[in-house]
Amino acid sequence: MQLGIDSFVAAVTDPDTGVTLAPPERMAHLLEEAEQADRAGLDTFGVGEHHRPDFLDSAPALILAAMAARTRRIRLNSAVTVLSAADPVRVFQQFATLDLISGGRAELVVGRGSFTEAFPLFGLRLEDYDALFAEHLELLLTIRAQPVVTWSGRHRAPLVEQAVHPRPVQDPLPIWLGVGGSPGSFARAGSLGLPLMVAIIGGEPRRFRPLVDLYREAGARSGFAPEQLKVSIHVPGLVADTTDAAADLFFPGYQRMFSRIGRERGFPPVTRAAYDATRGPSGALFVGDPETIAAKILAASRDLGGLDRVTIQMTNERLAHPVMLRSIELLGTAVKPRVVAALA
Repeated sequence: MQLGIDSFVAAVTDPDTGVTLAPPERMAHLLEEAEQADRAGLDTFGVGEHHRPDFLDSAPALILAAMAARTRRIRLNSAVTVLSAADPVRVFQQFATLDLISGGRAELVVGRGSFTEAFPLFGLRLEDYDALFAEHLELLLTIRAQPVVTWSGRHRAPLVEQAVHPRPVQDPLPIWLGVGGSPGSFARAGSLGLPLMVAIIGGEPRRFRPLVDLYREAGARSGFAPEQLKVSIHVPGLVADTTDAAADLFFPGYQRMFSRIGRERGFPPVTRAAYDATRGPSGALFVGDPETIAAKILAASRDLGGLDRVTIQMTNERLAHPVMLRSIELLGTAVKPRVVAALA
């Protein structure tokens, strides 16, 4: 099993001073986080894509390229690329270029995204949300399969014998499908034989087992071998030296972010009681000491019929930079060895 970090590059307010970091300083910290993950032996680092004032990750391929220049072995991926609102030709070119810069360490995780700001920003209609994604995914996979493309669809100008360059080091360039809770998305990933990344931000990971089974069944019906049908989960969390410390450090920023998003969507504000319940043994928040986090990872793998990758989304608006670096270190040097030993 691979372990990694995902970041949405949220704007961070220092919990000690109350000062919000300037964007250049926040980006510098992010690159240090990637270096720390590489040193700690983690397998992946993912950067999200948002077009909101509270996040700095509107251009993930650029951020990942900067990480590629400062790391040596860790794999670098989007988390996720909002493919409904992106041109598949440019997406492929950007990540093929990232693959060349990184020496074959790039991956794409594509999805429809959980926010809608990209649609008006790029002149798209929100009602075309799913149709755009299906068409763009088809074109992206076509480009991946062949350097010269003839293709036509409803939402983009056709391509007639058009060459798409550069080509990546990896053939094929890894493309994962990022999903939330839609059965159709799980079935689509399986029918295409694409590895699956499940975003779990609440509830219990085990409740996704029927959907993961649907993915595997759809893949089998389409003729894909079990080893091709990889499953990853993406969960919020933090690792600290003690579980109480992790809980207290992560809560202020978690409450701030999810209460703000909740106001936009009509959800109640986050309470400490609800937070503590969600970080319990079966909950979706992976917040605790290394032993606790390793146990939660292993339990999630058992509950979901085996996992190939777990990524911890550590973005937090009220977390001091040294705390984040320590969490990344512990995930690589204390959690990963426990997981590897248990699985062996």
